[in-house]
Amino acid sequence: MSQTPTQDPLDVVIGAQETVHRDPKAAAAHIAAAERAEAEGDRAGAIAEYRRAVAADPGDPRAFFRLAYALDLAGEEDEAIAMYERACETPPAPVNALINLAILYEDRGDYARAERCLRQVLDTNPNHPRARLYMKDVQASREMVIDDEQDRDKLKRNALLDTPVTDFELSVRARTCLKKMNIRTLGDLLRTTEAELLGYKNFGESSLVEIKQMLASKGLRLGQGVEDAHRQALRKVIEQLKGSGTEALLAKPVSDLNLSVRARKALQLLNIQTLGDLVSHTEAELMGVKNFGATSLAEVKQKLAEYGLSLRQLES
Repeated sequence: MSQTPTQDPLDVVIGAQETVHRDPKAAAAHIAAAERAEAEGDRAGAIAEYRRAVAADPGDPRAFFRLAYALDLAGEEDEAIAMYERACETPPAPVNALINLAILYEDRGDYARAERCLRQVLDTNPNHPRARLYMKDVQASREMVIDDEQDRDKLKRNALLDTPVTDFELSVRARTCLKKMNIRTLGDLLRTTEAELLGYKNFGESSLVEIKQMLASKGLRLGQGVEDAHRQALRKVIEQLKGSGTEALLAKPVSDLNLSVRARKALQLLNIQTLGDLVSHTEAELMGVKNFGATSLAEVKQKLAEYGLSLRQLES
């Protein structure tokens, strides 16, 4: 008589690995039944048989792949993704499973996971045509998303800059001064410096502090849009000189003005290299530089006047 083998004590110890029951023969029979159902147009019946095949042999990635593909065709994307992922768990992962999974990830906008799947294919077969083609699509889609996000950020920023200063809680005196200086929007305000505000009559320190606190609460500061103001001013001067034959003057180096040492140093600190750079600045900006006084300002204005040019004026 044969004796029943004694059960291994490890099989009943907590944490012992459970043996996965596999029945490849039964799985093959269910797959064959699923294929017959597909041939008859019975998609639901095919999916049911593929489920039985997976249950019969959970260690066969091909069964998971066939079920995932059938679910994908039926529009059951969530479960299809889960089955494709199961098919890819056992190395080497099936190439078609990785590619189909990448396509589903891309459709959902999960470009990082899609790229990882395709990278897994290309690491072993760098010239795989479908994987290379889909990789280009995924990378192009990622770039488009980045561009869309940048465009949205730009629109949000433009909308913020176009906000009227009257929408902010400012004193009557501050609002009146900004109106007289033609500062209508938040963008206008950011293109203005402290020196320019204080240089305007009736604009005092209290109004300056008030405005700076309002901007700080929004993570903004005076003068952060100054470069934009300079570009706008320069474009305006170019338009004014267009057709006069004197546009080339704007590219003339400021060193040709033969200014005093004090005036030259001030322009260097402001990174003013050409007459175009100079005419895009205001008197207040120049006067804001240490040791640049009324004498230096008069000198600069006189030199510009000799060329028919002048410093940028804040409209009033």
